Amino acid sequence: MSALATPFAPISAGRKRKDKVMRGLLAAATGVALVPLVLILYYLLKKGAGALSWHMLTSDPTGSFLGDPGGIKSAILGTVTMVALATAIAVPIGVGVALYLVEYGKESRFASVVRYFVDVMTGVPSIVFGLFIYITLVTSDLFSKGYAGWKGAVALSLLMLPVVTRSSEVVLALVPDSLREAALALGAPRWRVIARVVLPTAAPGLITGSLLAIARAAGETAPLLFTSALVFGTSFDLGHQMNSMPVQIFNDVGSARSEIVQRAWGTALTLVVMILLLTMAARLIARRSRVS
Repeated sequence: MSALATPFAPISAGRKRKDKVMRGLLAAATGVALVPLVLILYYLLKKGAGALSWHMLTSDPTGSFLGDPGGIKSAILGTVTMVALATAIAVPIGVGVALYLVEYGKESRFASVVRYFVDVMTGVPSIVFGLFIYITLVTSDLFSKGYAGWKGAVALSLLMLPVVTRSSEVVLALVPDSLREAALALGAPRWRVIARVVLPTAAPGLITGSLLAIARAAGETAPLLFTSALVFGTSFDLGHQMNSMPVQIFNDVGSARSEIVQRAWGTALTLVVMILLLTMAARLIARRSRVS
C-alpha cells in the first residue's frame, strides 16, 4: 500500500525539474510572441503620437499637397458608421446561425454543411469579398451603380459573419446542458430557455467574439477600396462614397509629403486606441453582467 502513489504523495525531484523547465519554455514562448506586439505598439506611439492633435481629429482632409493637409474626421466618422452597420448585419445573423447549430442542428447533415461553408468563409481573403461586392453591388444593374458606404458595410459584414458564427458556436456549446434541462423540466418552451437561460449565460463570450469580428472589420482596407472608395468630406449618407480610416492610411502612407505620411501614423494609432477603448468597455459590461 505504501508503494502505491497516492494523491498526497510527495512530488519527486524529477517532476519538479520538468515542471520548472516547461514553465520556463512557456514563458519564453510567450515572450517571443509578445515581441511583434510590443514593436508595433512602440512604433505606433513613436511615429503616431506626434501627429495627434485636436485639429487633426476635428478637421477633414483637404486633399491639398502644398497647403494644410487637414485631419481625419471624415475617416473616423465613416469607419464608425460603416462598422456599426456591418455589426448590425453580421452579429444577429452570426449568433442566429450559431444558435441553430448548437440548439437545433446538432450533428445533422445540414449543420455539417453550414459549418463547412463557415470555415471556408473564414479562410477567404478580404479582397475576394471586396471584389464580390464590387461585381454584385457596385457595377451591377440590380442596384444603383457606384460606390456607397452601405456597400462597404455589406462587404465588412461578410468578413465578420464567419468570425461571429464560429466564436458564438463555441461559447454556446460551453453552456452546461443541466441549465437547459432544468429550465425545460420546469415547463419553459425551448425559445424561452434560449432567450432567458442560454443567451444570458453565454453573453460575455458572445460579446468577446463580436469584438474580435469588429476589430477585424475596422482594420480592413481592400474591401472598402472596391466598395466605398475615398472621399475627403464628412458624410453620413450611406448611399454615397464614404471615407474610412484604413483607406485613409492606405492613401496617405504612399505620399511624398512627410506631413501626410505622419498623418497616416496618427490615423493608425487612433484606430488602435478606438479598438482598445471598445474592448475595455465591452469587458466592463461583460464583467458587470456576470456579477449581476
